[in-house]
Amino acid sequence: MQTPSDRHAYPSHWEADVVLRDGGTARIRPITAEDADRLVSFYEQVSDESKYYRFFAPYPRLSAKDVHRFTHHDQVDRVGLAATVGGEFIATVRFDRIDERGMSASAPADEAEVAFLVQDAHQGRGVASTLLEHIAAVARERGIRRFAAEVLPANTKMIKVFTDAGYQQKRSFEDGVVRLEFDLEPTDRSLAVQRAREQRAEARSVQRLLTPKSVAVIGVGRTQGGVGRSVLRNLREAGFTGRLYAVNSAFDFEEGEGAEVDGVPAYRSVRDIDETVELAVVTVPAERVPQAVAECGERGVLGLVVISAGYAESGPEGRERQRELVRQARSYGTRILGPNAFGVINTSPDVRLNASLAPHPPERGRIGLFTQSGAIGIALLSGLHRRGAGLSTFVSAGNRADVSGNDVLQYWYEDPDTDVALMYLESIGNPRKFTRLARRAATAKPLVVVQGARHSGIAPTGHAVQATRLPHATVSALLRQAGVIRVETVTEMVDAGLLLAGQPLPSGPRVAILGNSESLGLLTYDACIADGLRPLPPVDLTTGATPGDFRAALSEALSDDACDSVIVTAIPWVGEDGATGSPEGEELAAALRAAAAGCPAKPVAVVHVELGGLAEALAAATRTRPDAPAPPASAGRLPTVETTTAVPDPAHRIPAYPAAERAVRALAEAVKYAQWRREAKEPGKVHEYEDIDESGAARRIGELLAEQDDPRGATLAQDDARELLGRYGIDVRDALPAPDPGAAVAAARTLGYPVALKTTAPHLRHRADLGGVRLDLADEEQLRRAYAELTEAFGKPAELRPVVQAMAPRGVDTVVRAVIDPAAGAVLSFGLAGAASELLGDTGHRLVPVTERDAGSLVRSIRTAPLLFGWRGSAPVDTPALEELLQRVSRLVDDHPEVVAVSLEPVVVAQRGLSVLGASVRLAPPPARNDLGPRALPGY
Repeated sequence: MQTPSDRHAYPSHWEADVVLRDGGTARIRPITAEDADRLVSFYEQVSDESKYYRFFAPYPRLSAKDVHRFTHHDQVDRVGLAATVGGEFIATVRFDRIDERGMSASAPADEAEVAFLVQDAHQGRGVASTLLEHIAAVARERGIRRFAAEVLPANTKMIKVFTDAGYQQKRSFEDGVVRLEFDLEPTDRSLAVQRAREQRAEARSVQRLLTPKSVAVIGVGRTQGGVGRSVLRNLREAGFTGRLYAVNSAFDFEEGEGAEVDGVPAYRSVRDIDETVELAVVTVPAERVPQAVAECGERGVLGLVVISAGYAESGPEGRERQRELVRQARSYGTRILGPNAFGVINTSPDVRLNASLAPHPPERGRIGLFTQSGAIGIALLSGLHRRGAGLSTFVSAGNRADVSGNDVLQYWYEDPDTDVALMYLESIGNPRKFTRLARRAATAKPLVVVQGARHSGIAPTGHAVQATRLPHATVSALLRQAGVIRVETVTEMVDAGLLLAGQPLPSGPRVAILGNSESLGLLTYDACIADGLRPLPPVDLTTGATPGDFRAALSEALSDDACDSVIVTAIPWVGEDGATGSPEGEELAAALRAAAAGCPAKPVAVVHVELGGLAEALAAATRTRPDAPAPPASAGRLPTVETTTAVPDPAHRIPAYPAAERAVRALAEAVKYAQWRREAKEPGKVHEYEDIDESGAARRIGELLAEQDDPRGATLAQDDARELLGRYGIDVRDALPAPDPGAAVAAARTLGYPVALKTTAPHLRHRADLGGVRLDLADEEQLRRAYAELTEAFGKPAELRPVVQAMAPRGVDTVVRAVIDPAAGAVLSFGLAGAASELLGDTGHRLVPVTERDAGSLVRSIRTAPLLFGWRGSAPVDTPALEELLQRVSRLVDDHPEVVAVSLEPVVVAQRGLSVLGASVRLAPPPARNDLGPRALPGY
């Protein structure tokens, strides 16, 4: 008979798909009464040793009582979770709430005993560590603050699971048993451990797709042509080093030795292949994909690239088909790239994988490329090839239903073959996580991002992503804060990628310009000024300059301590006989490379106009790399001179640009990124202020939320907002209501003259330009006259809602805001007050929490910042006080996620101190955070 607690609602939000240490996936879910047979089957596959470690005694089988106990939970005091693959248990964990004597208890007891059991075949995959994260999150949700576990000393693996988790713990030894107790409150160390495990697992899942030892192409046609046949051909011609298989259920040959397609062993089903298949490329029509996925899952295929279309990009029916595809693949512990994907490429000589629709794979290089669009992927591959750039890996994710740019970024972070990452994104499924990963990756290697579909306001068809309310400019600013090199076009992405992959980072903004055209030099000089660089006067070598002259001038410029980088401009030069010199540009390219090699610490870029062959000659270092082996004869290619001729190191190739603006823009991005890298080494600290009353604010927020009738939250009354802000040291000047002239005079007497009279009606609020504010009213006569003028011009007092406020010291009017976006998280914004700043979008943004360095850079990030620092002889204002205010607002919204919006307007920053004249605070139940809980893949 079930007790009332046994009938507690099934907590479906505890279900999650997770990536394990080896890159495979598992599903975590609550154990229910329907799992009795699964539990028995699971237990039978556990070794006697593991059973002994679990129960401290021989325990060959579970009794009916045991099965009932382990499958019936009240989901409050007794909880059990299982990790499943293919619907079968591979591990279990449970907790039982206990009191101080170790006996079964109910709330408010806040301690629980926890125990695990992992099937031997799945030990070492990180299953227990992942289950611990999830059971700890469940326990915290149920009011449990501490776990206790008793482990035999010989069970070192389980002891390590607990000790490595990063929680604060206490260990004791009694009666031959190790007792571990640890608090479940996340710590900096536990969060760091969790994120490090996340990185390793997700990187490994991408590595499975990029470094397979065997590939099966499912959907290879019986005749030439078709997607499957094309992919198979591309794999062969790239010289894939592993085993290839062609699969098509319609093959009409008899089973047995010798069945082949284009020299590749052919089968009707993946299940018929005797050897292990690590990667399957699925190209069959969408309606046949489920069968192919099922066969792959049963065969133990590690990863799937689904090129097939007809999914979310085709409408609601396709979107549901896509969801089912992901659910099916994850049930087998497999990750999917796609559907509607273009494919993957890995140029490593150990792999030589071209599992894509690209007939000509890129040469080997140091750039990693990720795209969500196949069409853009084709264009980028072609453009990089023309510019002589090689790639390490290429991933085109299509609808990115499972594997996303975040996963690939995890892989590139530690990939020794990738020095620069280029990403074309049409949507960012988890901006908060992407920003975190980008910040970490950018400290090690440049990340260049183009975001498409940024002005449409909706995600591209086929992309299931959480909506963000932030405008594109804000998202762009936040990415730059994280060290991302944000460019506007794919051309700019390639331009920046070439410079970053082939040249060192500049140590500053000083640029030397030299060349054989004075006009081109001046254009370059102007472009440098426009992009915030500090160009030196151009050096004109005249049109008669020879390659030797270029080499000498470049060597001299690179050796000059007054410059940080050099841009060389070149047009066809004229010899003594009037003929154009070196029409193919090889001689000039050799001269420039020789000079650059003498000073490899400074970047060099070339701008060329109608100089045939120069760009190609400079790019030859990549295309003729000596250690790139020629494809084997079986791949359908013959060795060429380019694949065997030794050339200069491609890591120091000089990028060439057909326009000065493009070269300068790429260099400017490199300068800003280098500066970010230097500053990231000392990121600053989140300041602790002794006068902040965090606990008092939390208590008051709870009271205010309890008073609200609207579950979506509400904007606080002025007095409540002023009180809450005051607990964080943010003083808001009193504004007394003035419903009639007499009340206005009384308010002025209370506050003291001079005063300001202003309306608070929504259509006039903060619009001094419309005349809704009267300042410096020195006495009652002036106040009454101003009151009459306002009501005569704008309407009745009931409509205007006038208030009286004491005059603040003169200064610069600014605006400080903070908002919690459901996708990006908490964002702090700053700008000058007034219509002009709003019209021009001159607002800076930073992610919360804000450090003192962030606050300082935020104040200086807006174009109108000079007004704060003494523009045109005006007195500088108190920017340190402004930076402190920004940090206090940041602390408020970071400490209390219920504070979903704060607006301080205007904030008048004077020469000494500042005055907050208006404030608005909105409270609401905190939005769900998907970055602080246990690791989990996006739900489908």
